[in-house]
Amino acid sequence: MTDAAPKPTACLVLADGTTFYGRGFGAEGVQVAELCFNTAMTGYQEVMTDPSYADQIVTFTFPHIGNTGVTPEDEEASEPHARGMVVKWDPTAPSNWRATGDLPDWMRRTGRIGIGGIDTRRLTRTIRNLGMPHVALAHNAAGEFDLDALREQARGFAGLEGADLAKGVSTAQSYRWEDGRWSWGEGFAPAASGGPKVVAIDYGAKRNILRSLVSAGCEVTVLPATATAEDVLAQSPDGVFLSNGPGDPAATGEYAVPMIKDLMDKTELPIFGICLGHQMLALALGAQTVKMNHGHHGVNHPVKEIDTGKVEITSMNHGFAVDSGSLPEGVIETHVSLFDGTNCGLRVEGRPIFSVQHHPEASPGPQDSFYLFERFAAAMKTAENVG
Repeated sequence: MTDAAPKPTACLVLADGTTFYGRGFGAEGVQVAELCFNTAMTGYQEVMTDPSYADQIVTFTFPHIGNTGVTPEDEEASEPHARGMVVKWDPTAPSNWRATGDLPDWMRRTGRIGIGGIDTRRLTRTIRNLGMPHVALAHNAAGEFDLDALREQARGFAGLEGADLAKGVSTAQSYRWEDGRWSWGEGFAPAASGGPKVVAIDYGAKRNILRSLVSAGCEVTVLPATATAEDVLAQSPDGVFLSNGPGDPAATGEYAVPMIKDLMDKTELPIFGICLGHQMLALALGAQTVKMNHGHHGVNHPVKEIDTGKVEITSMNHGFAVDSGSLPEGVIETHVSLFDGTNCGLRVEGRPIFSVQHHPEASPGPQDSFYLFERFAAAMKTAENVG
């Protein structure tokens, strides 16, 4: 006679009532969000702290999550922004020389819920076929769940369409960013002085994007998402950077697009955008954005640069995309996804204004896309010399 299976301590309830049972870790309680999947084999701590994952729960398709532990050096923000994670195998004790703690304890301290023991292949197929569902994730050590209430909570989630989440994850005040990129045995490089002055608009900026700007020789000042053109120009910048971030670009565009248009009308400043910043720039130029079925989330996404034919292996995290068919005359498509042909980059003809959908700072290639930061720095130096 065998012992009965242990009682589940967590469950994931989809809005249609589909329920997955598993073993909880991290904080106890309930989180309600949109569910996406991420195909990365590494970087779970970076994913959880990426502000672009606000109001989302992440299903990791790679089964070994938690095996390298956690370290403050890998955090992309001061706290996690993803609401929870779904994994196949329970996190094991960390085995990595950089680890300062383990994933379940970190999740508990930061109030995030995890569920292990899930058939993530089945769940991923569901997301691919039906789109990113609204879900309720519950963790209760006693295994007591009100499934009807959880289903209603999932159904009642407002979703990301029409949601401006950038204000909630943006900085409240301006600050100077000082660190460059991390290197083995040396940590984060100190910022140099005398380089091009960049104003970075924070729609949910990842720290490593700011580090990459510093490593490209820039002096970086970060402003809130709601900054006006006057706020930007008061810093006397040589260029403007538009960051990544969460939510519906059309909603954030209500205040971001007028600011970007104002800058383009009044100045010849170089402008560089990434992810949500790419979408903000596209909207300011007259293009449109659309909600994707299951989005792009991972570090193995091939993107082709049209002019050169070069294929870059990139990191992506977005559930909305720029409609390439809506790009107006004078706005050139520069990059496309080789997974589905969606737009991944643009530039303005005759002006130092460009953007990409992917994350060139994440370096899965590992350095395939860093040239974009160097291109931005070079554009600022050229503009300075011309001026």
